[in-house]
Amino acid sequence: MGKSRRTVPEELLLLALDPTTGTTAQPQTLDLGLAGAQLVELSLAGRIVPEGDRIAVVLARPTGDPTLDHALELLRRRGSPVRAAHWIGGPRLGLRQTYLAHLERCGMVTAVPGQVCGVLPTTRYQASDDCTNAAIKQRLDTAIRTGVPPDPRTAALAALAHSVGLGKHLYPGNEGRSSRSRLRDLIRYDPLGGMVAHAVMDVQNGLPAQQNRSSQGPGAGSGAASGRSGARAAGRAPGGRVPAPRVGVR
Repeated sequence: MGKSRRTVPEELLLLALDPTTGTTAQPQTLDLGLAGAQLVELSLAGRIVPEGDRIAVVLARPTGDPTLDHALELLRRRGSPVRAAHWIGGPRLGLRQTYLAHLERCGMVTAVPGQVCGVLPTTRYQASDDCTNAAIKQRLDTAIRTGVPPDPRTAALAALAHSVGLGKHLYPGNEGRSSRSRLRDLIRYDPLGGMVAHAVMDVQNGLPAQQNRSSQGPGAGSGAASGRSGARAAGRAPGGRVPAPRVGVR
């Protein structure tokens, strides 16, 4: 995989980066979104495919991206398809810091050391090229305002941005309400991105643990076919639309 194109996890993190504070919005949920974004990118690279609500490795050849290749190797070691929600909610948190360091090595962000209250050390991150961030945001804006179906990469990025609660960061205030609603609706243009985004929201709502305890037979493992239709309905409105997740923005 060449570096001529930014990966979905890189773009999601750049979208979350606040140019004023140098911190990332939604730090509590961004790790989950980045794990889901890795699945999307590996699928676009032809390394994995969805099997229902599970992910199967079909090509274990490295992509050349160290962060993606680590995820691919972990998936390969599973030996059998893994449920997307279980993968996203697995004990691999810390992806936000991993990707910030990755973006710094790639020259996409610059780390700026500082102090809190003049004592505690802290690090802020600034995008090295504001045009890059603007171009990523412009792709979402175009899809939202024109209604033209976006490409799968942009649709998946929109779905993941919605799933981790970046809508209010990207389109704040009452004036951004319609844009947030349309961002949510873009989830329907990429089936895999939509499936992964729903898995991210399921993990936030604690559904995978419940499903694991009460799974009975092949159908019970699927989030859509489980007995928790009420909880699933909270993530999907009629017509396949997905309401904004109930997470705050720092």
